[in-house]
Formats: sequence, structure tokens, C-alpha cells
Amino acid sequence: MVSGSLTAGRAAKPPLPAAARVRYAVRRATHRLSGARWLPSPNCDARPHPADVSLLVVHAISLPPGRFGGRWIDALFSNTLDPAAHPYFGRIRQLKVSSHLCLFRDGAVRQYVAFDRRAWHAGESAFEGRARCNDFSIGVELEGCDEQPFEARQYRRLAQVAGALMRAYPAITPARIVGHSDIAPGRKTDPGPHFDWARFHAELEAVA
Repeated sequence: MVSGSLTAGRAAKPPLPAAARVRYAVRRATHRLSGARWLPSPNCDARPHPADVSLLVVHAISLPPGRFGGRWIDALFSNTLDPAAHPYFGRIRQLKVSSHLCLFRDGAVRQYVAFDRRAWHAGESAFEGRARCNDFSIGVELEGCDEQPFEARQYRRLAQVAGALMRAYPAITPARIVGHSDIAPGRKTDPGPHFDWARFHAELEAVA
């Protein structure tokens, strides 16, 4: 790419900002994402068929509900949530849940479960007639909620991460990237009405 000059009679496009040029990759030896902070969760187990990774499920989470920032999502997935820190935490302290990844509103990416392991993110669920989506899916949380829009950087990060996962696990295609509400209708609403699927797919196409 030529920067600051004319190419074929047209002004060259300015270089993308560094945040947009990040290229994530899955380390196949460890099934972990390069560029993600690793915070292992005990809430996982073996997949029944480890080679079957064929669905990406997008979630949204905020702790306490509707509030962002802090260490509470990490604490939930590590079973260290302090029930005295907020009334809501006392109601969920017994949950044993996890996700493979969480994409935070500031652009940070954390991984809690290796992709060849089964994270406990989907619960009772089905996709195209197949139940128990945890068995064959990767769960990605977005720090967010039903009531507020997501950040631009989260769409960009999700597209970058999804691209890396599709390269590593080719059975995941754009058509097999769904919301939690799609696999658990009536029980779950996330990622919610403010998640712009058209915007996400446009970002995904741009980084593919």
C-alpha cells in the first residue's frame, strides 16, 4: 500500500488505525486466542467430540445489570463473585457458568476456556434441531445489555475474533454465528435489540 501519494490517479486510502489492524489467530496447540488475556475458568469440561466446533454464539453480559467496568465478569466466571458487593450478586453466587471469550467495552479481550473444551454458556439450547449447543459451540460474551448500544470497537473486535475462529474452525460460517436468543428463544434475549447484526456482518466481511 502506498501512503500519502496518488495511485492510478486516485488518492491512496489512509492506513487503518492500529486497533483496526489487529489480526487475531488461534494457537492450535493450545486452542487459545493470541492477543487475548488468559484467565482460566474452572467452569468447563471435555467436549463429547472435541473436533466438532461448528457454532459461534454471541451473548451479552453486564454485572451488576446495566453497569459496565470492574472485575465482576471475571469473578463470575472464576467462582469468586463477592455476594456482599451488590445485592444482585447474592442471587447468582451459586451459578457455575463461563464463556470462552469476553469482549469488553474498552476493547479488551479475555479468554476463560480453551476452544477445544466445553464452556458452560448456552444452557438449554438447540440449533437447527440439534440440542445441547455447548457441546459444539464457542461462546463469546459482549460486555453490554439489552438497553444500551454496543461500542464500535466491540463490533470491530467481534469481527476480528470471529474471523480468526472461522479460519481455525472452518465449520463455523457466517450463517452459523447466532445470538443466545436464537438458540434459546423465550428463555434468553441477548445480545438484545441494540445489537446490529447487519453492522457486524459488514465488519466481518471487511476483515475476512
